[in-house]
Amino acid sequence: MDNNKKNVLIACDSSHTLLEFRGKLIEELVKGNNVAVFTPTISRQQVRDKLESLNVKVYENNLNGSNVSIFADLKYIIQLHKLIKKTKPDVFFPYTFKPVIYGTMIAKICKIACITPMLTGLGYNFSNNGKKNRLLSAITKILLKISLKGNKGIRIIFQNKDDYHKLLETGIISQKQEAFVVNGSGVDLSHYEYTEPDTSNISFLMISRLINAKGVKEYYEAAKTIRHKYPDAKFKLIGSFDNNIDSITLELFSKILFDDTIEYIGRVDDVRPYIKNASIVVLPSYYGEGVPRCILEGMAMGRAIITCDSVGCRETIHNSSVGRNGFLVPVRNVSALVLKMEYYLNNTADIILYGLNGRSFAKEKFDVNLVNADMLRIMNLV
Repeated sequence: MDNNKKNVLIACDSSHTLLEFRGKLIEELVKGNNVAVFTPTISRQQVRDKLESLNVKVYENNLNGSNVSIFADLKYIIQLHKLIKKTKPDVFFPYTFKPVIYGTMIAKICKIACITPMLTGLGYNFSNNGKKNRLLSAITKILLKISLKGNKGIRIIFQNKDDYHKLLETGIISQKQEAFVVNGSGVDLSHYEYTEPDTSNISFLMISRLINAKGVKEYYEAAKTIRHKYPDAKFKLIGSFDNNIDSITLELFSKILFDDTIEYIGRVDDVRPYIKNASIVVLPSYYGEGVPRCILEGMAMGRAIITCDSVGCRETIHNSSVGRNGFLVPVRNVSALVLKMEYYLNNTADIILYGLNGRSFAKEKFDVNLVNADMLRIMNLV
């Protein structure tokens, strides 16, 4: 490592996010700093090769961000403590819950000068989406409060104002603490290029993990209703069916796979060809998003949007009627979702207009270069 540069350590709970969500940020960081990542095992060789080409030092672990395991989490904590003592980062940047909670605690103990935990959405922990997760949510909130407790070196990063205010209201953070709101993870407008949507063969696309709070059931039910009236309308779904505490039922998954309501594509490495072939991007999520990446990708490529009036999602819809790029619908409201889908089917010119507005909105607010400039300032690396 170059001793004249600052050392930056990034901690995440999923290796695929390193390039998909943080790739451009890492490219900026390596220009003037020594960068290392602490990540769950990297399964995709192209991710490993890209990090190596950027001279990013990779340290791997077996963390599972979605599952609860005291033994596995304790092992992670010990590994991370050893790594921080070894690499002596000037800046420690953890994102998502487990790296933020455990990592920030350890970084404080190790007296790291600049700790910049980023909450990429609050997920289930601050929602009312089921009684069975209340104990886990309560424990998470307690740990988060302990982790983020005032320290002059901690600069907390949020991806929307709702999450910031929620942590203030619940007493997890105070107004005295340094906190910043950035516009999601940003989107690379040169990578997601504009293409004009097809308005003669209208198709809807949802990109999401197959979990309940993302609105998969609502999307399926709305598609079923629409196709009774508009049999030529197409519906596609991209996303993995994983072992998750909130995975959709096997019954619903079977319907998605075997009836002809939705074309299920599964997980893909590159969503761009599918967005290009779609007319409208849909995400009826009530998950507790930061700012949903799939919506930003759709906006960047000039696609009209339908999403929910929920945390994170509402950030992506332009308030002005002049610059409208899509619609917000109430959460878990299939009939409202159907109405907005019908609107596009009957007002095809707005598919193009809203798509153009969305591209402009993405350029104005969500350009990854603007977001990353904010991130570097927060990390005191400018």
